[in-house]
Amino acid sequence: MTQSMNRRGNCYDNAVIESFHTSIKKKMIYLQGAISAKEMKLRVFDYIEGFYNRERLHSANGNMSPLNFEKKCEEKLSTILT
Repeated sequence: MTQSMNRRGNCYDNAVIESFHTSIKKKMIYLQGAISAKEMKLRVFDYIEGFYNRERLHSANGNMSPLNFEKKCEEKLSTILT
């Protein structure tokens, strides 16, 4: 795996995914214990689609969930294009 960096020694662009990985580890791996790889994939998918994209508020999106933010952007775009 190659580390993502803007400039030599600057890893701040990686902060978002690092935060996401921390959330996954705290909420799923450490609390659940050892499970199979297949079960982990299902749980990660459920976490991303069930909570992270639909319910979790993101400060970068004006404290809206990614799903609601996308809907708002689509509505704005459709009014501009019509």
